[in-house]
Amino acid sequence: MKIGMVGLGKMGGNMVERLRRDGHDVVGFDAFSDASEVESLGALVEALGDSPRVVWSMVPSGDPTEETVTALLDLLGEGDLIIEGGNSNWRDSRRRSDAAAARKIGYVDAGVSGGVWGLDNGYALMVGGSDEHVALAQPIFDTLSPDEGGFAHAGEAGAGHFTKMVHNGVEYAIMQAYAEGYELLSKVDIELDVLGGMKSWQHGSVVRSWLLDLLVKALDERPGLEGIAPYVSDSGEGRWTVEEAVTYGVPANTIAAALFARFTSQEDDSPAMKALAAMRNQFGGHAIKEGP
Repeated sequence: MKIGMVGLGKMGGNMVERLRRDGHDVVGFDAFSDASEVESLGALVEALGDSPRVVWSMVPSGDPTEETVTALLDLLGEGDLIIEGGNSNWRDSRRRSDAAAARKIGYVDAGVSGGVWGLDNGYALMVGGSDEHVALAQPIFDTLSPDEGGFAHAGEAGAGHFTKMVHNGVEYAIMQAYAEGYELLSKVDIELDVLGGMKSWQHGSVVRSWLLDLLVKALDERPGLEGIAPYVSDSGEGRWTVEEAVTYGVPANTIAAALFARFTSQEDDSPAMKALAAMRNQFGGHAIKEGP
């Protein structure tokens, strides 16, 4: 197929390379990258030729995606297709799909997972949209997903990003569990091979996973994780997962706790932890460690 890709960062750039390896004709545009092959969105659309033209937006969620999609709606026409892969809020994806439909332009929201490893391993793809529009882009999805699977037409517009949102919430929880397990192993006052023990989990264990493999790799490269600051950012998907859990009355306790743990990591000088230390001192006389 011929496809335009907007956004040539770590994900978008590798996706372009994977598509080209499989014979697709890709035109890439990124206003902030030297890899851009055209000077504007308009030039990208023009380079795609006749309809049906397919453009994949792989820019960050929020304003960058909103601006890109708004511009594409003015540039594309009846029968064309926008694929939106920016991990947007699923409600925004539904709204944009309606706006596209009003102009007879197709819209597919695509949740993409695979990180920097996706170029060689393929990407898990969770897409939402009509059967007609998904079918139009199916050759692209077939190339990007692993040979053994990983592609899902999750449902109507918004379903792709909703599924990816929950995926990221689950990811938060799994990562937090591994991190807490590592800390406990590293602090016990007996002779214990932390790395060796965790490597054993990679083979035959019920907790083996790719995230575990990545943690073991990190520990191999930096024993004790020296030089890594204890700060973890949180993306919108984790927050949205917890918000939707509240909306639908789902007790997502583990995901919520993992999200709040990330908030704690982002505080250099946590008022809550200070209050906790002060209360312990008041009722039990526990020593207060002096600090800033």
